[in-house]
Amino acid sequence: MNTLRNKVQLIGNLGNNPEIITLESGKKLAKISIATNETYKNSEGEKVTDTQWHNVVAWNKTADIIEKYLEKGNEVAIEGKLTYRSYEDKDGTKKYITEIVCNELLMLGGK
Repeated sequence: MNTLRNKVQLIGNLGNNPEIITLESGKKLAKISIATNETYKNSEGEKVTDTQWHNVVAWNKTADIIEKYLEKGNEVAIEGKLTYRSYEDKDGTKKYITEIVCNELLMLGGK
């Protein structure tokens, strides 16, 4: 059981251009949204595509690569860990976020 850990691997397409944030400390953060598709046949034999959206964040050098090379529609493979966090919005409502902290990125496809 010691070898089990929190690990996520996804291959999908960026749903929008990356959001890049530079913190006061100088650290860079990239936020991207990745769509993954699963296709199956329903009980009537019709082809159905189920799209899931995943929030991904990346820091520092990985964020630099995302900023420089990625844009909406690019296909990527990412590896990271699943994280959960919460915050209060401006109205005081508690919001919950599930996201993947990316530590490996592979750009797929080509131009």
